[in-house]
Amino acid sequence: MGTNMLSSKCSSFSYFSARRIADSIDVPKIKVTKISTARLPNRSLVAELDYLNKYLPTTTTTHAKEDPYYKINTNGSTTSGTSTPNSAEEVKLHLIMEIVADRIEMHKNIGAQRDNWNRLLMTSVNMITLSASAMVGLAAASPSGGAPIVALKVSSTILYMAATGLILVMNKIQPSQLAEEQRNAARLFKQLHRELKTRVSLGNPSEYDVDEAMEKVLALDRAYPLPLLGSMLEKLPRTVEPAVWWPRQKQRISPRKEELGGKMKGKNGWDARLEAEMRKIVMILRKKDMAEYLKLGKQVLNFNKVLAVSGPLLSGLAALGSCFVGSVSSSWPVMVGVIGGALASVVNTFEHGGQVGMVFEMYRANCGFFKLMEESIDLNITEEDPHKRENGELFEIKVALQLGRSLSELRQIAAAVSSSHEEKDFEEFASKLF
Repeated sequence: MGTNMLSSKCSSFSYFSARRIADSIDVPKIKVTKISTARLPNRSLVAELDYLNKYLPTTTTTHAKEDPYYKINTNGSTTSGTSTPNSAEEVKLHLIMEIVADRIEMHKNIGAQRDNWNRLLMTSVNMITLSASAMVGLAAASPSGGAPIVALKVSSTILYMAATGLILVMNKIQPSQLAEEQRNAARLFKQLHRELKTRVSLGNPSEYDVDEAMEKVLALDRAYPLPLLGSMLEKLPRTVEPAVWWPRQKQRISPRKEELGGKMKGKNGWDARLEAEMRKIVMILRKKDMAEYLKLGKQVLNFNKVLAVSGPLLSGLAALGSCFVGSVSSSWPVMVGVIGGALASVVNTFEHGGQVGMVFEMYRANCGFFKLMEESIDLNITEEDPHKRENGELFEIKVALQLGRSLSELRQIAAAVSSSHEEKDFEEFASKLF
């Protein structure tokens, strides 16, 4: 009980001491004023600060994660947390994909322009030659001589000379063939863009993938050049060569079993049956498909050469005939001037309206496609280490689809080839696409 009384006296003493100290200290009164929100646009200061604290860090982090360049620091090292060991190679592939997309647009635009050249130049040359031919006929039919006949003669001669120059330029550059080259280049660059996109989506790209992509871009630039002067492909070559738009092929390590779902059988999907089947497919491609398209390419090339010589020759003879209209008593100048101009327009329409150069380029590209398949198959079946080949099951599916066949059809056509390997054994072509 004495203890309770002592504790109560101590608490009351501390209470009165605290009151006395508080009374002795004169604390100034702080006047709280309301913060005006008139200057803030559509929200209070508290809401503004809450918005900044809540959303800005999240937005910055989100954009940083979405941006592939965020993974690479300026000194070449990767940032922690979101980076991977191969993020530098992934960024390089993204850069190459951007360049490839730009190449696609360039070849599409230039191809459309050169196709337009073909139509406009062909129409212009035909109008010029037919107008000159009509002038020669009017000059010969005019009963009066003098200035009217001279004016018609000079005008027809100038038009024929202009038409001859334009025909020579068209036969040199072959606008229809140029347009087909750009269409092929745009298609192949699109294919390369899809390959790079697939490689990036699979993850873990290597430096080999980056080097291979750059080599493919440069090989396509060499195969389908954009400028006309200096690096333009020969449009009337002496021999027919398959188009080559790929770099020298190299062996690469096949994907691991876990990447393919563990479904590989045998030695990376290869066995004796598949190797024999691929060898027979190569023989059919070489002796049937490539040989047929090389023969067609030679025929079209020879026909194009005849047309390329005939057009300017006929228009030049017509210009010569128009010079002698009215100057000699014979009728040959009129015949040469009128008929030569008409035939020149016909030849020009056959050559450029029929797009003979485009047909030749199409055959040349088809031969290149078969040559690429042949090299790809030879590269795989000559490699002794099966794990350095492409997976056999996937490779067989790819070859079958590239030839437009199912797996059963591919095996049937390979089985139909006898062991004698004579040309008569190949009853049908390997490809059903072309």
